[in-house]
Formats: sequence, C-alpha cells, structure tokens
Amino acid sequence: MNESAFNILWLQAGSCGGCTMSVLEYGAGGWFRELETSGLRLLWHPGVSEETGDEARAIFSRVESGETRLHALCVEGAILCGPHGTGKFNRLSGTNRTVLDWARSLAAKADYCVAIGSCAAYGGVPASDPDPTEASGLQFRKARAGGALGADYVSQRGLPVINVAGCAPHPGWIMETLAGLALGVLGRDELDALGRPKFISDHLAHHGCSRNEFYEFKASAENLSQLGCMMEHLGCKATQATGDCNQRGWNGSGSCTRGGFACIACTSPGFEDIRDYHHTPKIGGVPVGLPLDMPKAWFMALAALSKSATPARVRENAAADHIVVPPRIAQRPKT
Repeated sequence: MNESAFNILWLQAGSCGGCTMSVLEYGAGGWFRELETSGLRLLWHPGVSEETGDEARAIFSRVESGETRLHALCVEGAILCGPHGTGKFNRLSGTNRTVLDWARSLAAKADYCVAIGSCAAYGGVPASDPDPTEASGLQFRKARAGGALGADYVSQRGLPVINVAGCAPHPGWIMETLAGLALGVLGRDELDALGRPKFISDHLAHHGCSRNEFYEFKASAENLSQLGCMMEHLGCKATQATGDCNQRGWNGSGSCTRGGFACIACTSPGFEDIRDYHHTPKIGGVPVGLPLDMPKAWFMALAALSKSATPARVRENAAADHIVVPPRIAQRPKT
C-alpha cells in the first residue's frame, strides 16, 4: 500500500450516476491511469471497486475509526434527508445506517469534503418540487447555506465543502479539484461564495461558444435545429452560467451549445426548478435573464445597434440548420 497516496472515499447518494460516468472519460489513459499518475488512491467507489460486502464494510470501518486516513470524502448525489430528517429514504446497503449518517461521520474525519455534481452541492434534480425525499446538498440546499452537514461545517483542513457543481460536472473539473487538494494549492480563497472552485466559476459557459458571432449581432435561432444564438428565444443561459464548458469541451470537443441545446446553467443552484428549458422568459419583449454585469438599458441599446448592423450572411445562417452563406474570400490589398 502506498502510504504517500492521497486517499479518496466515494459515496453515492441520491444520484443517477452521471458524475461517475463523466469522470470515467478523463484523460488519454482513462480515469484509473490518471488517478495513479496523480498520486490519488481510490479507497472505494460503489460502481468501480471490486470490494463488496464485508470487504467494503471493513474499509468504511477503518476510515471511520481513523485507522485509514481519509484525505478526501467525495459525495455524488443529493443527500436524501427524509422522512422527517431521518435520512431513512437512503440507506447504505449492508450497514444498517443511512447515507446521511455515513456522510456526517466520514465528513468529520476527512481532510477535505468534495461535493461531486450539483445534486451533492445544492440538492439538484432530486430537490426539485415537490421533493418528497427532502433532498439536500452537503452544505447548501439550493442557494441557502446549511444542507446535510450544516452551514458551519469545516473539514479537518479547515475548508467548507468544495462544490464541483454541474449536471454532470466536466471530468476535468473533478480531477483538477482533487489534484489541487492533493497538492495543497486549493484553499478557501480559491472558492467562490457558493463553494465552487474559482478556476471553474471565474468563467462563463458563454466564453468560447461557437455561436458567439450570432450573439454579437443578436442574430437569433427560433428553433433548436438552427445555428443562431439561443439566448433570445430558446432559453440559453450561457451568458449567466458559471463554467468553462465551451473552452475545454467534453469528450475532446463537445458542449451543450455545440450540440444544439441551450445552456441550462446546471452549475448553479435552482436550475432544476425551470419548467421550460427551451423558452426564454421575457417582459415587454426583453429577456428576463440578461448577461451578467450588463444593465438592462445597455443591453437594449446594444441589441438594437447590433441588429441594425447584422450582415446578411449572419442573418441568413442564423435561421438555417447549416451554413447557407459562407464568409466571402478576403481580397488582398492592392500594392
């Protein structure tokens, strides 16, 4: 056993398993090779570890007793606190204890506690109305501090829960967070007010979007199959959503907007309460959700100016499902 390894125990609570499916894609050699290369040791994971039954329970016992040091407790999925705060809606098989109980006990032992995905961070989809399971994030329930561990929780290293939000989070976000903790370079100052690492939250999904030329000229798509900007009519929140999704891409190059779907701001608490993801709410014809940091008057003035200056090429392509008018070939200046 490598005593210098950074030990990780991964709990799965009220989850679809999508966060695990995401991180399995990480790295050219796959997740397990990347863990080894980074000096990270997975003590146990419910979906990928060989240990089951008594062997798995023994791992939990050694960690809980302090015999095995726990550097990072990773929790995937919402903590199901019901009924009536007992947590009995979600038990850890074979232990006769709830996931809520295990999360609280192990979080108290961990150097760091990491919420993997928006469900573990803020409650996510399980916390959407009517929420019969009383789903909660580890330290937030939606945008309210508290959660299953309480607003005052800090890990053994003095940090609150680190929220690697997203539904699902980018695999790079997960691995870079764990690597940063292992290297000791991810401290409290590197977290935003919602517990998200700033290397994620200092960016917007809008940055690097392949539809940015259409956004600049407010040349909008009216149907999901069209190439134009999806902010004005189709509910896209990329100008308000935390994440560098369009800068690093998924599976090498993909993203929601590149795939033709509106950004739903899945890294933010409460995204699950939207009832129509592909419709932009408006008041007086103006979108309710404007780009961050932009006053309404400025947006209206910019939109009017941009639309008046829209090249015919951009306008026609915005309403098509493929490039209809290519950019003209630039003429060399005469000498």
